[in-house]
Formats: sequence, C-alpha cells, structure tokens
Amino acid sequence: MTMQSVQLDALDARLVEMLAVEPRIGVLELSRRLVVARGTVQARLDKLIARGAIKSFGPEVIPEAIGFGVMSFVTLEISQRYGHTAVAAHLADIPEVLEAHTITGSGDVLCRIVARSNADLQRVIDQIVGYEGIVRAHTIIALAELIHYRTLPLVKAASLA
Repeated sequence: MTMQSVQLDALDARLVEMLAVEPRIGVLELSRRLVVARGTVQARLDKLIARGAIKSFGPEVIPEAIGFGVMSFVTLEISQRYGHTAVAAHLADIPEVLEAHTITGSGDVLCRIVARSNADLQRVIDQIVGYEGIVRAHTIIALAELIHYRTLPLVKAASLA
C-alpha cells in the first residue's frame, strides 16, 4: 500500500471519529448521520484507505485482557553486520513483540513488548537477545498506562489546519 499525505477536512475528521467510536457502523448509516450522500461517504473512505490514512477496521485487542499484564519498552543495540532487516525478521517471529521501530540515540531499535508476568518477561527478553544480531537490550517496565494510543485528537487537529 502506498502512503500519501492526506489533507483532512471536517467531514473526513467526523467520518474517522464515527468509525473509531463505532467500527461496525455501515456506510449507509454513516451517510445518514453525517447528512451526506452514501456515495460521498464511500468515496471519502476509499480515498482515506487508498492513501494509507486508515489502516484497518479490525478489533483492538487489549493484551492485559487476554493474560499479558506486563508491558515493557526495550531498547536494542544491534550488530551493524546483521542490519535492521534481519533483526526485524527475528522480532516478528516473537508474538509478544507488539511494535518495533528504528530509532536515533543510544539504541538502534525500540520495541514495545508484553508478557504474562515478570518471570515471563525474562523469557521474552531472553528470546529477543538470543539472536546473535542483537548485542544488548535495555528494558523499562511500564507501571500504568496514562494515555492509551490515540489518533482522534490528531485527526481533529489536522482537519483544522
């Protein structure tokens, strides 16, 4: 999928907000609530999807609710000989790795990982650093989530710009 910059207007923002609040809503109901033609809603959705602004309509799973109550952030230092692609492939094979990003600063990759317990976190970290392309890991355990991952405030701000 190609990602292009998308300029959002007020209708786009309202459409995204409605989908975020009620993901199973249909296009016809969206058009009724937004007081615009069904074709307009469909065209806007198609544009947002095609340009990569809307990534998915799938359910959001809360790791804690399915038994993964420990979340941590891990900074990895990698061997430059192996490179980011090989490390990413290794990390992708570990289900508890939720995200991985290349970063600037003292580390090379930042991961968000989950585990069932602190002892299980050790198992996950051992699995991560068991790959020879990873030199060192620095782990920070998250105690509480203060702000859940969100994009709606950003969507609203973008539609005002």
